[in-house]
Amino acid sequence: MAHLEYPVLDRGFVRLIDHMGSDLSVVNAARVSFGKRKEVFDDADAKLISYLAEHDHTSPFRHTALTFHVKAPIFVFREWHRHRTQSYNELSARYTPLPDLNYLPELDRLMINAGGSNRQAGTIEASDALTHANALEWLEQTQVIYAMLEQHYQWGLKIGIPKEVARITIPVGRYSRMRASANLRNWLAFLTLRMDPKAQWEIRQFANVLGTFIKQTFPHTWGLFVGDAS
Repeated sequence: MAHLEYPVLDRGFVRLIDHMGSDLSVVNAARVSFGKRKEVFDDADAKLISYLAEHDHTSPFRHTALTFHVKAPIFVFREWHRHRTQSYNELSARYTPLPDLNYLPELDRLMINAGGSNRQAGTIEASDALTHANALEWLEQTQVIYAMLEQHYQWGLKIGIPKEVARITIPVGRYSRMRASANLRNWLAFLTLRMDPKAQWEIRQFANVLGTFIKQTFPHTWGLFVGDAS
């Protein structure tokens, strides 16, 4: 399963590059209290893992791990990095120029709040209702701004501006890459928040793909998480 990859947004992806353990690892971590260990996951294990989840015995779920390689816009990473239970290593523009790849939302994404209120915007109100015409104009201007900022960035590198300074005008829509590692319990905590409908749409798309990998790797735990254990 390692190195499977799913596309996300217009130019991003999530790739599972390593994992440790299985549903059986969770129940074996619990059974060590009684000096026991099993080799095959069976119905008794399904009952035990359900008991652990139901009674918030979380430590056995921490004896597992998943590492993902993620390509996402910088503003998505800024939200992601608020989860301090994960370990991160991100591509650094101090050491290597960031590729000229920027997130451009689709028109439907821009129209999500049309005709309603954007609670995240607080007291900011648009002077005109959002229409397809001005949304398309915004997208066109965004592409122009992206191109202008990339030209400025490359010019700074060419004339010898240090990479760590030349990067200051890179927009948060620029794609970056990182590795993120955590144990299963902490990944599920991440998904509880980031798969929620109140989370920003972009990071929800990455969270949904992460969930697909966890479902494949820890199917019974995933069933308990989404309330569909069999």
